[in-house]
Amino acid sequence: MKILVTFALETEFAPWRKLRDFHAAKWGTGRVDVAKIDDADLGVLLTGVGARHAGSRASAVIRGERESIACCISSGLAGALRPEYKLNQVLAARNVNCDMIHEDTPPGALECDPFLLDLARECGATVVGRIQTSDRVISTAKEKRLLGVNSDAADMESFAVVQQAGAFAIPSVVIRGISDTSEENLPLDMNRIVAKDGRISVAKILGQLAWQPHALPRLIRLGEQSKRAAETLVKFLDRYVQTFVREGMKKPVKSAVVAR
Repeated sequence: MKILVTFALETEFAPWRKLRDFHAAKWGTGRVDVAKIDDADLGVLLTGVGARHAGSRASAVIRGERESIACCISSGLAGALRPEYKLNQVLAARNVNCDMIHEDTPPGALECDPFLLDLARECGATVVGRIQTSDRVISTAKEKRLLGVNSDAADMESFAVVQQAGAFAIPSVVIRGISDTSEENLPLDMNRIVAKDGRISVAKILGQLAWQPHALPRLIRLGEQSKRAAETLVKFLDRYVQTFVREGMKKPVKSAVVAR
């Protein structure tokens, strides 16, 4: 049995490398990092930032391994859109929506698998209604409040990952750790620090800091918050995957469907 977990960035995945003995492998036509958990192969895919990268890289893996992947978990850090969600809190979403309009994007939201959600709740995650996948980083408290009317947290990849899993009838769930609250503004224009390959560009960060040196303390604080949130999230995911390996084959699961 194979379990696929996706992160956008290496920094989100890094704490898991310290917990498990990962090695590089090829699933489908994509590269993943694989570790053994009981009788299952855990594969971690780094998608890069953004739905375009996440969709194409997830598809490259899922298409070739669709018969052996038991479930897909879209994970990583997210920004809270409502004040009740705190730093380091782990959220599991009932569905994921997308604010990008494309020909291949179905209307409405994609539902996550109810059994996977139940397992997340049992392992200690807070089950919320909706995570919003955006084509940009939600940087200001004002933007967060506006999106918080209909969604609980925001990321940039989950809709595309869940959509690809659903295309191959693989059950999926979105599990995210909160790295910034709904009340805080981000220190830089985070949309301008992502390179074309979906990675974070240090050069672009330094370029913005050259013009906004006063933002450095807040950027350092955000980095510390993100590191702690990633550590908390990974500990949860490790426990969650172990629970799925024990319980996951005892109940039927279904792939993501469109919520009307």
